[in-house]
Amino acid sequence: MNSKKILGGVVVLFLEITSLVYADTKVNVVGLFNGKAVVIIDGGAPQTMMVGQTKGAVKLVTADSQKATFLIDGATRALGMGQGVSVGGSSDAGNGGEPVRLYADSTGQFVGNLSINGASMKYVVDTGATTVAINSADAKRARVNYLNGEKSIATTAGGAVEAYRVKLNTLKIGTIVLNNVDAAVIEGGYPEMVLLGSTALTRLDMKRENSVMTLTKKY
Repeated sequence: MNSKKILGGVVVLFLEITSLVYADTKVNVVGLFNGKAVVIIDGGAPQTMMVGQTKGAVKLVTADSQKATFLIDGATRALGMGQGVSVGGSSDAGNGGEPVRLYADSTGQFVGNLSINGASMKYVVDTGATTVAINSADAKRARVNYLNGEKSIATTAGGAVEAYRVKLNTLKIGTIVLNNVDAAVIEGGYPEMVLLGSTALTRLDMKRENSVMTLTKKY
């Protein structure tokens, strides 16, 4: 057999193996329940996974209505509703550059989970809000000393209430981490979910295709 053909075959085989080794595994969560999750793996059709079940390189470890924990290519990742992650050789969730995909709920809103200073809470994308807004109870859970912030008045459905301008040390959405984010803490229980307003959104690229919104960090 011709040695050049053998060598060529070896090179092709090596390239194929290399591409497999460094291929990312992408997982998006589109449904969460106790003991199971609905996921999209590598852009395929949505599928239901039960806790303990493995599909390819993805294993569902835990799941409830708030988040699901996966073992993906040997790496553990926790995802909330509408969040996604890519794990593999060319990129990883820890670099903050991987886009986050959100899926519109039945009302057309984009809702997900984020963390502020490590405290987990729900948020809704609000393009009409001039700032990130959180209620005082969530601020306390996130250890935001808002009473030292600049005091102002906010108008809510319940009337005028005290509000405080603050900076959030860390705001994390999926793989995206934003630091020193301007925000308003509103005294009381409004808003029920964090309003992800322009002080965060202007630092992100937003692209919407039908019921899917993709967020990518600018800086």
